[in-house]
Amino acid sequence: MVLLVISMILTSSSNDVYQFTFTSIDGKQVNLAQFKGKKLLIVNTASECGFTKQYAGLQELAEKYGDKVVVIGFPANNFGGQEPGSNEEIKGFCEKNFGVTFLLAEKSSVKGDDISPLFKYLTDTENADFTGEVKWNFEKFLIDEQGNLVHRFRSKVEPMSDELLSKL
Repeated sequence: MVLLVISMILTSSSNDVYQFTFTSIDGKQVNLAQFKGKKLLIVNTASECGFTKQYAGLQELAEKYGDKVVVIGFPANNFGGQEPGSNEEIKGFCEKNFGVTFLLAEKSSVKGDDISPLFKYLTDTENADFTGEVKWNFEKFLIDEQGNLVHRFRSKVEPMSDELLSKL
C-alpha cells in the first residue's frame, strides 16, 4: 500500500498540493484534492510553544472565513521538543484549551531527514514571500483555490492579522 501511494505521488502530473494525502489526527486519510476551489492555510503547530496561543486565532479564522479557507494544523515536534504528546493528547489539548474544531493532521515532521512529502513540497516551492526550511512552530502556508502555494508567513504573523487576512 505504501508503495502504491509513493508511486502515485511520483507519477502524478500535478504540481500542486492536490497530489498529497495525509492522515488526520483521528487516523483518517485526507486527500487535499477534496478542497479544490477553496484556499488552504496549512500551519505547523506545537502545544508547548510561545506561539501556541495562535491556536485561538486559527480557530477564529476557521469560524469567520471557513466559507473561503480551510485551516489545517500539522502538529510537529521538530523544534525544542515542543510537541511531545501523542495524537490523542494533542487533540485533547487543542479542544480543551482552544476549542479547536478545524482539521488537525497526525503528528508529522516538517523538516529534516524525515520531513513529510507535503512539507518538502511546501518548503521547496517558489512563492511571493520566501522558500526554504521551516524555521519554527506556527509557520503558515497559504494555498490558492487551484492548489498553488501563494504566500508564506513566519511564526510571528498572527492568524487574524491584517497581513494574513488581506491575502484571503
